[in-house]
Amino acid sequence: MRSNRFQDKVVLVTGGNSGIGRATAKAFGREGAVVVIAARREDAGRAVVEEIHNEKGRARFIRTDVRQKQDIENLFRIIRDEYGRLDCAFNNAGVSSSSMRRFVNTTMEEWNQMMSTNVKGVWFCMKHEIPLMVKEGGAIVNNSSIAGICTEVGLSIYAASKHAVLGLTRAAALDYAHKNVRINAVCPGFIHTPMLEEPWKDNPRIKDLTLAMIPMKRFGKPEEIAGAVLWMCSEEASFMTGREMVIGGGQAIHS
Repeated sequence: MRSNRFQDKVVLVTGGNSGIGRATAKAFGREGAVVVIAARREDAGRAVVEEIHNEKGRARFIRTDVRQKQDIENLFRIIRDEYGRLDCAFNNAGVSSSSMRRFVNTTMEEWNQMMSTNVKGVWFCMKHEIPLMVKEGGAIVNNSSIAGICTEVGLSIYAASKHAVLGLTRAAALDYAHKNVRINAVCPGFIHTPMLEEPWKDNPRIKDLTLAMIPMKRFGKPEEIAGAVLWMCSEEASFMTGREMVIGGGQAIHS
């Protein structure tokens, strides 16, 4: 059954060309939103736009690297000029750690790459999203991670970046709650996406080891995260701000 919770709402999804971002962009499209997909890989981004169009939805792609000030300014100039507002945003663009190095073996290059995308990218986007929402109100969801709640060996930089996303979420939510701009975060566990599969190529055992960490003994689906993001952006969550939703099959219960 098709819902119209977001009929004619202008929605931004960063990193919307794959995995959780793709599933969320498509879900917004099915519910009547005008979806703006911002990502680096143009072919993949335009493919998602076509998928949304094939389902009778509305979407467009704007090539964006969230680490680059010029790209961010261009993205929001287009949104402001063409739509005049922004109703919802899912700041999903991010990178994961494939090296699994212990703390003292991590490098400055890894630190800079992780922080630039996962933290600065979210900060950059929120700085431009909030001014487009303060007049009429709006909802922002930032993609943190279960690693922002609990972590594992070898994930120090990634965990630090995702803890930082939660800090940004809570602080910004307090600053703009009086303007009815709600800012929350989603903390996915192990979700079956191309990003999750990347380490398996070099070491297939990682898949079984990862699965063993999940009490429900399965990986999550991108659509399960998308459903949570849409709920947090909807009027059904209109009194929720500054909080995180953990979706990890029970993995964080003992944290």
